[in-house]
Amino acid sequence: MKAYLANGLFSMGDRLLNELIASQVRKELQGIDLYVPQENAAINDKTGYADAMTIAKADMGRLEESDFLIAVIDGVEIDGGVAAEIGAFYMMKKPIFALYTDIRQQGRDNERKIKALIDDGTENQFVYRNLFVIGLIKEGDGGIYPTIEELILGIKKHI
Repeated sequence: MKAYLANGLFSMGDRLLNELIASQVRKELQGIDLYVPQENAAINDKTGYADAMTIAKADMGRLEESDFLIAVIDGVEIDGGVAAEIGAFYMMKKPIFALYTDIRQQGRDNERKIKALIDDGTENQFVYRNLFVIGLIKEGDGGIYPTIEELILGIKKHI
């Protein structure tokens, strides 16, 4: 089975998270062929050069070969490349498993937080995700998971 890991890859935090996810997925899902774009030095060694078409063709080829997508949707906004990969993968009618670890998901039942939001929209203690992108994820057989462990369990149930 083949999978694709979509996340930013330019900051140390993103690269370390990608390494952690890839390590755990490969350990828990024996025999998985996981494509992690940051491991593709031909297009992502930033001391070298790859033009936009080369990068797009390389990553689209891997998306098309993959049976499912793992997409990290953390950050101030969903990474632009990740959102594009989600959209492309959605069009292939294959499952998308999203990892969303933002701690602001906690306390959604806290009445004070809810009241503060109702009283003053600038007191939003929650985080917004683009609803179009979330809808694409939810429409398929994947799901959105708050931890790597729960993500892997969701994938295991699917496969």
